[in-house]
Amino acid sequence: MDHALRDERLAGFTAGGARYSCPPSAELAGLLESLSGPEWRCPGATDDEIVGMVHRWAAIESWAGAAKLGAIRELVRHEDNPWQPADRAVDEPTAWSESLTAELALALAASAGSADRVAWLAWELGTRLPGIDALLTDGTLTYGKAKAIAEAFKHLTDENAAHAESLILGKLKGKTYQQVLRLATAAASRVDPDGDERRRKAAEKQSARVRLWREQSGAAALAGFDLPPDEALAAHANVCARAEQYEGSRAFPGAKMDQLRAMAYLDLLNSVTAETRIANARTRTGGDSSGDEPPISEDDGGPVDGPPAGPQDDDGSGNGPEAGPDDDGGNPGGGAPDPGQPAGPSPSSNAAARPRTDLVIPLATLLGLGNRPGESHQFGPLDPALCRDLAAIAANSPASKLCVTVTDPDGIAIGHGCARVPRTPEQTRQARQDPRPGSAALPARLNLTIPLTDLQNLATSANASRGSPWAFAPHPGTGPPSGYGNWTLTIPGGREFTVRLEPVPTFACDHAHESHAYQPNDTLRHLVQVRDGDCTFPPCSRHARESDFEHAIPYDKGGRTCACNAGARSRRCHRIKQSAGWQVTQPKPGFHQWITPTGRTYTQEPKRYPA
Repeated sequence: MDHALRDERLAGFTAGGARYSCPPSAELAGLLESLSGPEWRCPGATDDEIVGMVHRWAAIESWAGAAKLGAIRELVRHEDNPWQPADRAVDEPTAWSESLTAELALALAASAGSADRVAWLAWELGTRLPGIDALLTDGTLTYGKAKAIAEAFKHLTDENAAHAESLILGKLKGKTYQQVLRLATAAASRVDPDGDERRRKAAEKQSARVRLWREQSGAAALAGFDLPPDEALAAHANVCARAEQYEGSRAFPGAKMDQLRAMAYLDLLNSVTAETRIANARTRTGGDSSGDEPPISEDDGGPVDGPPAGPQDDDGSGNGPEAGPDDDGGNPGGGAPDPGQPAGPSPSSNAAARPRTDLVIPLATLLGLGNRPGESHQFGPLDPALCRDLAAIAANSPASKLCVTVTDPDGIAIGHGCARVPRTPEQTRQARQDPRPGSAALPARLNLTIPLTDLQNLATSANASRGSPWAFAPHPGTGPPSGYGNWTLTIPGGREFTVRLEPVPTFACDHAHESHAYQPNDTLRHLVQVRDGDCTFPPCSRHARESDFEHAIPYDKGGRTCACNAGARSRRCHRIKQSAGWQVTQPKPGFHQWITPTGRTYTQEPKRYPA
């Protein structure tokens, strides 16, 4: 860095500098252009200052997008004789003419359809979503994020759109595109759950389709759209099961899990058996490859603080391979996984029975006490009717695993317990065989959520389920110390499970499940996964169950193997945390503070559950 060329105004773009958070404007753009210099080389700037300049350039990009949309809105207002083209749907905006669309298409060098959508977005943000428009103008949201929110709210009434906007305005800063989209779709489901169900069913009936197209690489793409979610989730589970069968055969050395899933997808569609595919692979490689190393995948039971072994299989989006052992941490009421908990065959005996789908469903929705949406990590928000359907299908599979999570008013986990039922060895053996006749093949991890206030009401309610096949009632006996009691969960068909609810170490930690060894016990691992939900690096959305259990202060430097010093980190983010200049702390349990090499601080809070 040539200090002789340094402009002192650069200091304003440091993490605490005055210009790092100043509103975007033409004046700011001019200053940034001047400081960036020839070829945008930023002469004299430190890394910290360059990061600040990038941050403000991004804000200006958003501001310019808002300005473009504002000008388009004014152009629409100038229309003297707006009319609705014959090919425009009835529920779409009608405030501009086909002539204006053509004018915009020429100005933007875009198709008429693209120009029409830009005009719609401009009108939507200006008339129905002024808060989102303001966040685009001040640089909080990118153009793409603002568009995603508008599209998620497109079918809402003006009143519901305003309500949904108010639910998310304070939560959007610092969120990735996928995180923004999930917040928006969840808010839309919350304010209009019945409408969400109607649109889903209409799409399944009228718009279901399969498309084949050529990728830019020359390879092919094949995908289904507007499919019934229960069938699609079951199909995805079957693809994952077949892929794991291929992985276990070791006939495909070096293949990534994504490649094995693609192979499994086509084989299932083309009625190619796993045995045929594996035999052909071994023929091509000159014999049995069982001695080769299997494909690398995440291992949530692997190194905690040492160098993570092997690359992560995807970009941390949460769509990568499942990691490590199938058990997700056992029963928080005890150390080892509970043998009475609903469980399928081991992966070696029947991989198809392993739970792969994660469902988070408000218990009030199942008990008939509310109409609240849930979510699936793989799928996104679930309308209440779909929650009830998927919960019933999942409960019908003996391989499913059931948990209950107690939340505070903000949806943060403060209590948790896993369902278990005492069984004789013979009953356990029978339960782990084939599912009952007529049951759907959707083994899932079913997490039933309930706010603490609702739990307290259930404790004194004489009619807790209002005729629902689900029931949740206090169980006779003493609950755990400082916990939330013992409960009986009854699922469709009349089967009963006991659930011991104990605290989740969020906000404070009693060190109840601290391990004095390097590795966590099953209970500690599971409670940290429940609390964090996802990888704790703010932009990453890999499921906590598919991430490493990682010490903030390394174990070999005195760090405790306890919830107050642990967090879920995807393998890639684990490596980032261990890179030079990075630091992660927990000011309080569940709140993970990342400090970057340039000194900036970002905090990831605990997961907020729908309840």
